[in-house]
Order: sequence, then structure tokens, then C-alpha cells
Amino acid sequence: MELYPIPDSDKVKMLRKLAMFWDGQWFLASVEKFDLEAAIELNATVRAAFGRIEMRTMLKAAGKREADDLTDAVRMVATHADLLLGRTVRADYYVEDGDARILVRRCAAFEGAKRANLPRRDQACVACEKLWDTWFQVLLPTAKITVQYPQRQGMGDPVCEFVVAQQP
Repeated sequence: MELYPIPDSDKVKMLRKLAMFWDGQWFLASVEKFDLEAAIELNATVRAAFGRIEMRTMLKAAGKREADDLTDAVRMVATHADLLLGRTVRADYYVEDGDARILVRRCAAFEGAKRANLPRRDQACVACEKLWDTWFQVLLPTAKITVQYPQRQGMGDPVCEFVVAQQP
């Protein structure tokens, strides 16, 4: 049987949307089955577990066992965000004086959380906090990394800000 001729660019857009819809539906079903607080906790745990898979996959695709340094790790995270989310995320990535700073101006997960109209809108932020730590643990397994979250859109801030520091 002949398949429909869908251009690769359309396939990528479809897969990005489906990944986000799958995640959102999974979360909403968890809220319905359990309750909001339990679903937020479960979502953060599952998201971190999947984060390990994401960064191991990125490393394999780049032909690496681990990131070269913090700059390379941030580059992998930025590449992954572009691959998975495309234009649904807008972020700026900076590495200066051995630390990284990421400013997320548009977050697809937070936008979805707002549309769900649940009593809390920070569920994406709770998962994200575990996720960034997990990503950098996988990318830089021997480094001592700390991630701080001085601003989060789900907490009413205009942007999400992540400060990633590597301890000597």
C-alpha cells in the first residue's frame, strides 16, 4: 500500500504536536485518576525519568559519552529543545564565567498548563525543576552541578530563568 506523501517538515511538526498532546493528556488523566497534587508529583518523577532518556539519546546522536563541558551541555539542551519543541519554545542561552543562564520567554508546557485551567498553573514548573537537574546529571555525570530557578512563569514571573553552576 502506498503511504501518503507527507513532507518531512510536516512530519516534524506533527510529531512535536503529538508529543505535547500526549504529555498533556497523560497529565490530565492522572489528575482525574488521582488528584492534582499526586498528578503533579507523578508527572515530575516521570518527566525526570524521560529526561534521562532524552539526554542519553542526544549524546548518542552526537556520538558522545558525555558533554565536553558546561557550554557543550547547554548546547545539547538547546538542540534538544529545538528538536522537540521547535518554535513553541523561545529561549536564550548564555554561558559566562563558568556558569550558564537560560531565559525561557515562551514555554509550551506552561502554555498548556494555562489552557488546562486547573487550580494550579505551576505543574509544568515542578516537573521542570527536576528535569534540568536530571539533564545536567546525564550530560556531565562527574561534575557537581547546581541549578537555581530565580524566575518561573508558573509562579507569575515574566520569564523562566535557570542558572546552572558548576562547582570546582
